[in-house]
Amino acid sequence: MRKTFAEKSRNKTFLGMLAVMSATSILFHGCSRKNDKKESEKLIPKEHPVAKIILKTDKENIDSDKRVIYLTFDDGPNQGTENLLRILNKRNVCATAFLVGKHVYGSKRQKDDLELLRKDPLVELANHSFTHAHNKYTDFYKNPEAVVNDFNIAKDSLKLYDKIARTPGRNIWRLNNINVTDLKSSAEAANKLKQAGYKVVGWDLEWKPTNKMVLKGKHEEMLKKVDSIFFNDLEKTSRHLVFLTHDQYLTDTDSVNELDLFIEKLQKSNRFVFKRISEYPKINEVLN
Repeated sequence: MRKTFAEKSRNKTFLGMLAVMSATSILFHGCSRKNDKKESEKLIPKEHPVAKIILKTDKENIDSDKRVIYLTFDDGPNQGTENLLRILNKRNVCATAFLVGKHVYGSKRQKDDLELLRKDPLVELANHSFTHAHNKYTDFYKNPEAVVNDFNIAKDSLKLYDKIARTPGRNIWRLNNINVTDLKSSAEAANKLKQAGYKVVGWDLEWKPTNKMVLKGKHEEMLKKVDSIFFNDLEKTSRHLVFLTHDQYLTDTDSVNELDLFIEKLQKSNRFVFKRISEYPKINEVLN
């Protein structure tokens, strides 16, 4: 549903006020940016904090002025998974981890990280394939039956029976009300996954890495992108944004701090609600 002129006028007024507030904040706090990061570093403990249980919320309970964000993290368990869990528990925010089956069996630490993910009440688990296409995406999607089989192996070995899935290397959606394929060559495989009962979810916003495989840019840039997507109605479902990044980008202090600050600022704005991907609109409908 698109915004009316009046709604956009109110949004523009709000964004203008936000810009003034941001400018004021820079005047008062610009010189303390280093302290901000140091404080964030100290607040992320090495041990896992005890998470409060976040109850699932009904759509009707969300205020009309709120927007919903689904934090999702791909390719776990991986380097950075434990840092991710520390951030989530520090901020007491829920998220969805899209797992790669072969990563679980890559090392003892990865097996242990899977158990940490399973036990964490803030985290739900979803299917990101078993092999991750061996990172050879073009060849992978040429064989739709093999793609379905790869997801089935991950489903059975990791016990991911709700069949929420994300395709490796592709931003694909297959729900009853959303049908999006970024590359046409992957369409047949995506259709086969839906026919097999998989609810395929892509993303609206990705925090990408540098060539050193750490998060690219600052949290302020990502906050602006969130506002832009909502204001311009670029999300797949109005008022619902699926955010993506990857566990393995959270191995350095700067990346950990930037993601932590990103979530903190979203929370403090009091404009957003965080949900698990299993609460995405219409995702639990029987596929047709």
